[in-house]
Amino acid sequence: MKTLIPASAIELEGPWTHRHVSAGGATFHVADMGQDMDHALVLLHGFPEHWWSWREVLPLLAESTSRVFALDLRGFGTSDLTRGDCDVTQLATDVIGVVRALGVASFSVAGLGVGGTVAWMIGALAPLELRSVAVLSAPHPLGIQPVIGRAPW
Repeated sequence: MKTLIPASAIELEGPWTHRHVSAGGATFHVADMGQDMDHALVLLHGFPEHWWSWREVLPLLAESTSRVFALDLRGFGTSDLTRGDCDVTQLATDVIGVVRALGVASFSVAGLGVGGTVAWMIGALAPLELRSVAVLSAPHPLGIQPVIGRAPW
């Protein structure tokens, strides 16, 4: 499926390389810095953002990490928007698929908001490949109490 935003609008030039990677039946946009195939740091944006939210830290992280990339989650930025259900498990599987498609052996992930929720799920789905998780503004899913049907008083 096509993206809703033209690539020229958000895939702006910088010290990064823009890549379009196929995984999980969709194509994902990645702003990539570095060449290391052993390990990468993957940055996941919040809602309603895309890779651009990491633009200022990408070059800084690239100075101390041999490979770092910011990924547009499914339906965001210039990554494909596909029909059908899309849940946190699918988004996490997408990220793992992109990392594998790029040929990276292991990775760390940092996520903000919905990207943080996806980062927590990656830990459950790829424990052998994932080295570390950093999450901002997203509680661990096991710590969330259901609120449906509960009165606050």
